Order: sequence, then structure tokens, then C-alpha cells
Amino acid sequence: MTEDLKKTPLHAQHVEAGGRMVPFAGFEMPVQYSGVVDEHKAVREAVGLFDVSHMGEVEFTGPRALEVVNRIITNDLDKIADGQAVYTVMCNEGGTIIDDLVVYRFSPERIFICVNAANRDKDFAWMKEQAGDDCEVKDVGDDYAQIAVQGPNAEQLVARLTSTDVASIGRYWFATGEVVDVDAIIARTGYTGEDGFELYVPAADAPKVWNALLEKGADLGVKPAGLGARDSLRLEVCYPLYGNDIDDTTNPYEAGLAWVVKLKKASDFVGKAALEQVKAEGPKRKLVGVELVGRGIARQHYPVLVNGEKVGEVTSGTMGPTVSKPVALAYVPAEHAAVGTEIQVEVRNKPVDAKVAPKPFLKK
Repeated sequence: MTEDLKKTPLHAQHVEAGGRMVPFAGFEMPVQYSGVVDEHKAVREAVGLFDVSHMGEVEFTGPRALEVVNRIITNDLDKIADGQAVYTVMCNEGGTIIDDLVVYRFSPERIFICVNAANRDKDFAWMKEQAGDDCEVKDVGDDYAQIAVQGPNAEQLVARLTSTDVASIGRYWFATGEVVDVDAIIARTGYTGEDGFELYVPAADAPKVWNALLEKGADLGVKPAGLGARDSLRLEVCYPLYGNDIDDTTNPYEAGLAWVVKLKKASDFVGKAALEQVKAEGPKRKLVGVELVGRGIARQHYPVLVNGEKVGEVTSGTMGPTVSKPVALAYVPAEHAAVGTEIQVEVRNKPVDAKVAPKPFLKK
């Protein structure tokens, strides 16, 4: 493993637990422990723990913090309450996606944002530039560790470690409290399609919280889970991954994220004019679900064919453990994007019959 890879505060725990470590977004991260399918199943049926401390966090503070953030995201913070979070994208002037984010509204004077690991530096520079002198923008990514507790037993597990009434925290709401005597942001958010929480805790206290979750969750079927299961879980429910399914060449309309674009919000925002044009004209291509009819598994960058001609490519693909079939996401021209459209995916230089499938593949 190269020496310049960063380590999360839980690195020692992963190595001790036998996690297979791989480079990811500049960090050395566990791709699996007991096996991708086993960990995937644990999250769908019981509860799994993910170290997502590689993700970045940025905090906006000051009297104009909410106004500034509303100016750089497509969603609308005026429409949510203090203690509520929102999923959104952040676009450039051309209307393409710089990153997708989860934004937590503590108050109009304090906004906390989770950014993708690979985009930490880029996002922070952009946010600082856009904010100017209107509010303070601070990269607090190294201050926090983030542990995702995901699955049907997640609420029961987290409740064992805190006096906070976690049952009363709604989906995409959050609270502050203590988890095993450690100050935490307890957010009912996640990237698996299951119920669960993401716990933001001080970096130095992460091992204490991680170990307590494993100990107190033993009878609930808790298992540590790695990047492999995280990817198969999110793909079954068609959550996009930045760098695969969305990036700065894609706009939210073609990516199926029109629902996070609030063109009618009171404040102007970066990329609005370009997005208004995309909406008016309609996207030229769309990110669709793909189900292989023939044998094979579609992987990223595999060509998508219509009548033998390449019209697009796969952005993400795997064997879905819960849906028990190969599933993928791909961009295709809008005229070929209707559910049921017959297409082909070139798997190892061989065309395999496929079709455009309804999203998500797993309906919860």
C-alpha cells in the first residue's frame, strides 16, 4: 500500500478485524471483511457499520450562511426547518454537477455540509470562492469521523448507546446528543436504501463509538461492511455515485435528479439559467436502469448498443445480491430511454441482450 494514502481514524479497527484494504479517494479503506454478499445481506436484514470518515465536511457560519449556501445549491434551504437535512447537487454556471451533497440546517446562521471524499479540496475551494466575504466557510473534515449505521436494526442499536430519542428523528432529520458519552450529530440519513443513521463524532473518539456499536449490536446481527457492499446496496436502489453516474459533464435533469432542482426558489443560484434551458429543451440523454437479459454482468464503461451501434456506456454495474440479478446504470439517448426498450451491452467484446428497466431495482 503506498505511503501517501490517508488513513481514517478507524484504520486500526479495520486492519484488526481483517478488512481487506484498498486505495479509495486518496484513503486506505476496507473493501470487505466477511465478503461483499454477506455484508450486503447484513445491512438488508439486520444492521451494518460503515466507516465513511473519508467523506468531507464543510461548515458555513454567520448571519448570511443560509443565503450563501442557497446560492450554491439547487435545492431550497428555505423550505426545510432547523434540524432537517436535504439532498442536493451543486452545479457550475453551465449547469453540470460539481458534487452531490447532504446539507444539514442547524440554523440560518449555521449550515453543515457533507461532501464526497474525492471532491473535498475542489468543493471547499469552490464554496470559499462563491461565499466571498459573506460568511465564514471552514473545512472541518479532519475534525470529524463519520460512521453509518444502516439496516432494519439500526434504530434499536443506536438507541442502546444514547439517551437521545432516536425513534423521534424522522428521515432526513438530525439531532445532537451523546453516543457512548461522545458528542455526536445523529442524522437519519444514509446511502443504502435502508433505514439508518450517520453519526458524526470527533475523530479521536471514533474507535470508542465503533467498538461500542459492534459490542452492543452483537445480538442484533451487526457486521462491519466495506466499500463493496456500500456499492451494491446503493446500486440496487439507484443512488448515483459521483465519478461514475454523475460528474461535471452531467446535469441533474439527465441524471434523474430533477427533483433536487428548485427553479422557483426565491434566491438565484449558480447554474440556474443553464438548467432552465435544459428543462425547456429536455435532456438529450438519460441515466437509465439496465437489466441484462442474456448472461453476463455489465461493468463501468461497457458500451451500450442499439442495433449494433454504440449509443452510450454503462456507468455502474454489479450483481445485485438482494434482487438476485445483474443490474446497471447507463446513459442512453433520450429516444432510447423508455422502460422496456431493447438494447445490448457489450460484455467482454460480445453483445449481450438487455433492456431498460424501471428504477429503482429494489423497491422498499
